Amino acid sequence: MPLTKDRMTAHRDAEVMPFAVGGGAEIFMGAQVAVNATGFLVPGAEATTLTYIGRAEEHVDNTSGANGDKIVLVRRRKAFLWKNSDADPVDQSMVGQPCYILDDETVAGTDGTGTRSESGTVLAVESAGVWVE
Repeated sequence: MPLTKDRMTAHRDAEVMPFAVGGGAEIFMGAQVAVNATGFLVPGAEATTLTYIGRAEEHVDNTSGANGDKIVLVRRRKAFLWKNSDADPVDQSMVGQPCYILDDETVAGTDGTGTRSESGTVLAVESAGVWVE
């Protein structure tokens, strides 16, 4: 039903948000994280069903739990420095283009012939790694 009077709509800044962790998952502080096809947070991994979310702000071990048994805070909407793949590196020509999740700390330059989910947009490539937004 549409509004018929003013309403104070709840809001969050969404920079740091809690996410329900997938069953059987262990997430380390500083890890690249994504949600799986069922909407639960998992560590970044080579898979086609993940949606990149951000960086884990804390360590959470849900290896003995079911989906949603644990919650982890995730920082979003920032650029993070991820390791660059040795075998499939991101290079300078990819600035402004997407890179792909290889694991919970590494990004790659290609989708691995359809085996990887997108991580984010490459902002810079340095010897220390790849800045991804």
